[in-house]
Amino acid sequence: MDAIMETLKSAPKYFELIGFADILDMAIIAFGIYHLFRFVRRSRSGQVVKAIAFIVVAMALANTYNLRIIRTVLNNAVELGVIALVVIFQPEVRRFLEQMGSGKIKELFVAESYSNDLENAIKETIEAYESLSRDKVGALMVFERRTLLDDVLKTGTTLDCQVSAQLLKNLFWNKAPLHDGAVIVRNGRIVGAGCMLPLSGNVNLSRDLGMRHRAGIGISENSDAVVAIVSEETGSISVAINGMLKRHLSPETLERMLRLELMPDAGEEGKSTAARLSNVFKGLKGDNSNGKEDS
Repeated sequence: MDAIMETLKSAPKYFELIGFADILDMAIIAFGIYHLFRFVRRSRSGQVVKAIAFIVVAMALANTYNLRIIRTVLNNAVELGVIALVVIFQPEVRRFLEQMGSGKIKELFVAESYSNDLENAIKETIEAYESLSRDKVGALMVFERRTLLDDVLKTGTTLDCQVSAQLLKNLFWNKAPLHDGAVIVRNGRIVGAGCMLPLSGNVNLSRDLGMRHRAGIGISENSDAVVAIVSEETGSISVAINGMLKRHLSPETLERMLRLELMPDAGEEGKSTAARLSNVFKGLKGDNSNGKEDS
């Protein structure tokens, strides 16, 4: 207690030594660290960062308790890991340098508001899917969230345009060059079309599901994306989230799901996907989740 009181008494003296330059220096470092973590969290490198943090903690414990064998193994792993990190983080490093060179460094750190674009994207998607479902035209749309899908975009045609019902119907028309792939939506804008998605590895999926649905489930297993699907055979609308597929949805239910997942209310943000999905379908008796569906 005496030590604490002594420290509190001497605290004003330490504060007197802090100048404006020191405050500015700490603020810049804190700003950079915060947005670096924010940038990593938005990319698919978050799990790698957690592994690195685990190795750092393990090295600290090994040094503290003099665990020589573990320390030697970890030191050698870190030396080789520096090269591995350059390879692992190559897409992120390249994106960072490209945006620096193009004067778009602000996009990496500043959170912009995309609510208007998302609102328009949801509205136009519902209009398009209602028509596509009626005409039994297959469709596959991936709404990107925190997990960036740059690798998927490389497999298709890069675009940068607003979401519109007429454009979606043209893209998914069965004689259009890009109709077989997926449309990728980022921040309420179409950034790619004709993109190839990874198929789900789940062996327990219904045999009624075709490649379009398996691809939609696959990308939802590998990312936090929301995937909206229209069956070419039946015209039925489905949504895949976190490897879960909800089938035979009405346009109204699709709109509600997209709003909850892409534009969550403050009260919904802390809930799990399962809890939010439960709220979406609570009291809805018209949507049947069983039955045959293909393509």
